[in-house]
Amino acid sequence: MMARYTTEMRERALRMLGEARVDHPNQMTAIRHVASLLGMSPETLRVWQRRYEVDAGARPGVTSDMVEENRRLKRENAELKRANEILKAASVFFAKGTRPPHDEMIRFIDQMRDRFGVEAICRVLRPAVRGFLTSRGYRAAKGRPASARQLRDELLVPEVARLHAENYGVYGRRKMHALLKRQGWNVGRDQTERLMRLASVQGVRRSKRVFTTRRDPASVLPADLVQRRFTAVGPRRLWVADVTYVATWSGFAYVAFVTDVYSRRIVGWNVAATLKADILPLRALDMAAWGAGGKLDGLTHHSDHGSNYMALVYTDRIVELGATPSTGTVGDSFDNALAEAVNGLYKTELIRRQGPWRTVEQVELATLEYVWWWNNQRLHGELALRTPIEVEEEYYADQESSQPAPARQGSN
Repeated sequence: MMARYTTEMRERALRMLGEARVDHPNQMTAIRHVASLLGMSPETLRVWQRRYEVDAGARPGVTSDMVEENRRLKRENAELKRANEILKAASVFFAKGTRPPHDEMIRFIDQMRDRFGVEAICRVLRPAVRGFLTSRGYRAAKGRPASARQLRDELLVPEVARLHAENYGVYGRRKMHALLKRQGWNVGRDQTERLMRLASVQGVRRSKRVFTTRRDPASVLPADLVQRRFTAVGPRRLWVADVTYVATWSGFAYVAFVTDVYSRRIVGWNVAATLKADILPLRALDMAAWGAGGKLDGLTHHSDHGSNYMALVYTDRIVELGATPSTGTVGDSFDNALAEAVNGLYKTELIRRQGPWRTVEQVELATLEYVWWWNNQRLHGELALRTPIEVEEEYYADQESSQPAPARQGSN
């Protein structure tokens, strides 16, 4: 192990070397002689002498002052780089201009301490983030027993993550709050949002819609009986239908939905590799009709101007079932907006989140599971955060309770 010498020792050795130089034939001989007297390595003394000569200008090279300055600049650059990395990480973690919650500051330091160190994090973020913890405050907080809120968070955060994942990972604050209330948890909206941040989950955002309707110019169009009024007084009064598509590795999968306007329940659906009217939309309609008992008297069936919906095989089937066909105006996607909304949510909540898709059959199975969730578990904002099945059950329960009770016959 190399011994560490003081500045005084170095100066003394160089002074003795200068005095002994005249008594030796060359400098290296003098270095060996003085080094042996002082009990040090001749190489150490030789390096000191070279450095002395460079600093004095007697030998070309980088002076000690410049070496120290370079070291200082490197340290400063390293500190600046680390500070920038800390600020970059914090900019993603904390909202600009607001004092972060105490628990979030603790969590951020916990995540970054092994990378940057507690002191460095607090030193950099104290001037940049209003009210940020000191290193002493952080250690004091970590040393305190867990509060009731922390214990409750430890219980709720995994539950939030589980419920979010079970619902296709699409719920935002409003629906997660309603779902937690349904599960028996007494939480507020702001608390739900905080728990979602702790669980690293968030709601899904819908992308721009793409309209793919192809109209047959030779077809005779039914009248628009809806006029953008997507409301109904009860189930099986107004259905809307539309088609969307899913790209798979083996080609396009086309998906047809039939939705009840009153309850938002998907009453019929079909997935196929073709857009043909007798295969794709007709089978979705037949599924919906079978669920309604096979007769659709008094029901209005609304769709766009797609050639598959205007085909005779489809329109004749609507009339055969007792329903009345309806279509919107040409070139106006808003006239079938509710069906477009169902397609958009299907693409956002299932297709884009769980792709890529390999086959039509894979899309079909996933759609089956999604439709069941949509009807039985998904909380719909348009339904006051209820499910379509709940809305229909409530409607029929009200209908039964409003009917007069049968008269009781007296005994003879």
